[in-house]
This record gives sequence, C-alpha cells and structure tokens, in this order.
Amino acid sequence: MSGNATTRFGNVSLLAVASRLPSRVTTSDEIQDRLGSALRRLRIAGNPLQRVAGVLERRSWGEGEDADSATVAAGEEALRKAGVAPGEVDLLINTSVTRKHLEPSVAVRLHHGLGLPSSAINFDVANACLGFVNGMSLAAGMIESGQIRHAIVVNGEDADDVQRTTIRRLLREGVGKADFMQEFATLTLGSGSAAAVLGRTDEHPGGHRVLGGVTRAATQFHDLCVGSVDGMFTDAKALLKGGLDLVVTAWREASREWDWSSMDRYITHQVSRVHTEAIVRALHLDRDRVPTTFPTLGNVGPASIPITLDREQASLRDGDRVLLMGVGSGINTAMLELAW
Repeated sequence: MSGNATTRFGNVSLLAVASRLPSRVTTSDEIQDRLGSALRRLRIAGNPLQRVAGVLERRSWGEGEDADSATVAAGEEALRKAGVAPGEVDLLINTSVTRKHLEPSVAVRLHHGLGLPSSAINFDVANACLGFVNGMSLAAGMIESGQIRHAIVVNGEDADDVQRTTIRRLLREGVGKADFMQEFATLTLGSGSAAAVLGRTDEHPGGHRVLGGVTRAATQFHDLCVGSVDGMFTDAKALLKGGLDLVVTAWREASREWDWSSMDRYITHQVSRVHTEAIVRALHLDRDRVPTTFPTLGNVGPASIPITLDREQASLRDGDRVLLMGVGSGINTAMLELAW
C-alpha cells in the first residue's frame, strides 16, 4: 500500500477509555409492538430485529439525560483514570454523528463542559461509524509529531428522535416491504457516549500503545446508506457486500506489513449478527475473540467501538494485542492495533 493508507506510531498510548449508557432500555419487542399494524400488513413474521439482526434491546436517553451531558461524564472519567488534568489537554476531537445544529461544532459544548483550557484545540470529525477510530488516528499523529501531548476523543449518540420518526413513517398506508427494509437498519440503532484519552508513551509508560493501522476507501458506494435527522435509508444487501469486500481487501493488503491473524481481541463496529458473522467467516477470525454488544446495545454508531473496548478492558492483560475494526457508510474501513 502507498500514501496514507498505512500508519505506524512509535510514541503514542491509549491512557484510558470510558463510556456512559442511557438508563432506559427499549426492547425489540416494544418496537415490534409499535410497528404491529405495519408488520401484519406487510406479512413480516416474527421479530426481524431479533431474528435477523440479533438485536434484543438498545438504550434510549431517559428523563433528564442527554448525549452531551453523558459524553462530558465519560470524558471526565477517562481523564481521571488517565491521571490527566483538564488543563493538560491540548486537543479535543468530537466524532459524533448526532448533532442538534450545524453551527457551532458539537466540540465547543463538550470543550466547555469538560473545563478544558482555551489553548486546547477542539473540532468535530465526522465519518459515519468510523469517526472514533479516525479521531484516535488523527490525535495519535498530532502526538507523534510533537504538536500536542494529550488528546481526548469523544462521542455521543442519540438515536431516539430518528427512530420515532422512522416508526411513524413506516406506519403510514402505502409503505411497502421494500420501504420497510430500506429503513430497517434505523430500528437497530442505540444511544450512548464514550471517551478516550491519548498521550505520549514516554510520559505514560503504563498506557496501552497505539501501534498503527490501515484505512481503505470504496467511495463508489457513497449512496448505499444515507442518513439525516429525518431517517436513514440503506441498501443493506449491497452495503454488506461492498463493506465486506473492502474489509477483506484491506486485510489482505495489510498482511504484507501487519500480522493480525491471531489477535487476542477483535473489537469490531457493532452492526448486527449478520455483519459480525460475515466478517468472522471472511477473515477466519476466532469467534471467541470477537466480543459483541449489539444484542443489548444495538448499533451505537461511532461510539460502539469504544463502548465495547471499555466493556472488554477488565478482561485484557498486559501484552494482549487488540485490533479495532470498523466499516462506515461511504464506504470506508479502518483498522487500528493496540498493544495492551
């Protein structure tokens, strides 16, 4: 591979990762009940969210909760665990898909909420479900180059409004099975927040080294999954095939420089049972080393990788090799290796 498709870091570590989840649980049975008349009219049997996607439930923000406040709380915990004071942070990157407005950036609210200094650079990076991994790579590059010492990468997602809008639309007369399937992925979404702190390895020898990774693009598929505040419309079959082909191509080309065949943990973006099993089969991964959170959390967008990593970190041991793997609509893929 050439250009920026592969990256290596020599002095960057992940110091801490933390997450926050909404208190309210929304089951797939609840969504099925709300869609009952549409499912009967379309003759869709059983609960496709459970049967096809493997999503049993997801989290929704409860009374007095919101994604921004939860993201600040996750960031505060990550900084505390990392032993980094807010005044020592040089960079904040927000990677959320969710945004309440176009301007200003979501990052400014989080910068203020975390009490970061005016010297801390802050901005949003949006790249569908790959945003968090891209944010980590960007922060790592700035640390490696000496521009900054500490960075915090954050994400907060709120799927509640788009799911309510989607359900209302699917209940309308005239909606066919093709329309239902095009919006099916929206019903698998969940809400949650996460944060990760990165710093220099030589200043934090107890951290988890960020070794590097690869990125690849197949942007001819940019219209297979298009989302907005009104809804997310997906050609699921074509997206799965295009994404899987891209992941396999990236994996094979990366094998010239990286050996990822026997990682201790593969932290993948949580989409569904179908997507997870397809990647496991295509790359011949050990299924026991691929933890899943989609059955109880759904697809939390860019937050799903750090949330899953946060849940797995208690079982990781010094020396374990961890590969973060994601595919984002567009289509892009990224893989980033950590030495725990």
